[in-house]
Amino acid sequence: MKVAPFDENGFHQDHPRGTVSFNYLLMGGEPELLENYRYILGRQEGDFNMPRHRHTFEQIRLPLVGDMNLGEQGILREGEIGYFPEGGTYGPQDDPLGDPKQLQLVLQFGGASGLGMSAGRGRGPSSRRPQSEQRAPRDIKFPRPRYKNVIIMDPAHFNWLPVPGEPGVARKYLGSFTERAFWIEQIKIDSGAAWTSTTDDGRRLIVALSGEATVDDTKIGRLAALQVEAGEELQLNVTEEMVLHVVGLPPVQLPATPSDQFDLASTDGAIQFEDAKQVI
Repeated sequence: MKVAPFDENGFHQDHPRGTVSFNYLLMGGEPELLENYRYILGRQEGDFNMPRHRHTFEQIRLPLVGDMNLGEQGILREGEIGYFPEGGTYGPQDDPLGDPKQLQLVLQFGGASGLGMSAGRGRGPSSRRPQSEQRAPRDIKFPRPRYKNVIIMDPAHFNWLPVPGEPGVARKYLGSFTERAFWIEQIKIDSGAAWTSTTDDGRRLIVALSGEATVDDTKIGRLAALQVEAGEELQLNVTEEMVLHVVGLPPVQLPATPSDQFDLASTDGAIQFEDAKQVI
């Protein structure tokens, strides 16, 4: 188990566009591993613009302060949860800096395609880099998206249901996706209550959205992060009502017959669908 209390001084301004600072809450695995992931808290530091683009990996985003402009897909509002399927396009994004600054919880992880997170990002139609930013072309393999659009969930519209055998603990189950069957849920634990949890289904990545508790003799509060492995028992003793954002990540299982649902593009990082896509 990893327990990472939140470090408010842990932000680093290392986004490629220079307008978002990252606080790396948890990191897991080398880039070539199927089950690698990174959990990031992103804080906007300036006006943010990004062309329409897609990724080789899965993303789950939760705006904590401010909204996120998805471009053609609409707006991801503060408190909503967006699932961005691997290979799916979104944008173009245009987000002026807000006051207070936008703050967003972002989980990126290898999807069911088996590409992990080693390949990177491709931009969508009509994207052109300035001449000064041109890079040498390289081949990038992208999974064809399993879902046609970003999936937006509003936790406020889900019911808190009691967890059997756990007095003072309630759960909102928000959904499970792809053949990997990763899931998203939220857990609420009353002040003075304890939550004991274990599952063999997969690794759990947990971020505290509010409250205070103790786990493994470590005090944690808002934006603390936990990595709990399959079969490992977690026990939280809550001193102030706590709400947890939970993502469960079962192992990636590849089919016996390799999938052919991929696109291959030779590009400098900008995918031009109309003239640069090959089927593989």
